[in-house]
Amino acid sequence: MACIIDDDPIFVYGTKRLMQLTQFCDKFLVFHNGQDAIDYLRPAILNNEKKPEIILLDLNMPVMDGWQFLDELIQVPTHVLITIYIVSSSIDPADRNRAKLYQNVTNYLIKPMTAQRLKEILNEHN
Repeated sequence: MACIIDDDPIFVYGTKRLMQLTQFCDKFLVFHNGQDAIDYLRPAILNNEKKPEIILLDLNMPVMDGWQFLDELIQVPTHVLITIYIVSSSIDPADRNRAKLYQNVTNYLIKPMTAQRLKEILNEHN
C-alpha cells in the first residue's frame, strides 16, 4: 500500500493514474494535508494495523505542511519504518538538506512524477 499526501488535485490524479499504469501498488491512500494523514496514520501505527509502505509527501500544504507531518510522524513509536519520498516543486537546496535530517526520508524528488520515477522507487523499495 502507498500513500499520497498532497493538496494539488492534478498531481494526485496524475500520480494515482501512473501508479495504476505501472502497477506500483494494489491500494493507495490519499490525504490533502498532513493533519488528515497523521490523524489516520497515528492510530493505524499504534494499533499495528495495515499502514502504507511508501509515502509520497508534498511539503507545501495547508493545515499541516510536510515538515510538520514528518515531525509528528517521528513521534509515533513504530517497529516498521515507513519509506518516505518528498515530492515537491521546491528546488531550494535548504529543503533538500533539511530532508536529509529525517531518517525515514529516502529521497527528495522534484515534481512532476513520472512513470520512470515510480519504477525507480519500486526497485529501491524491493
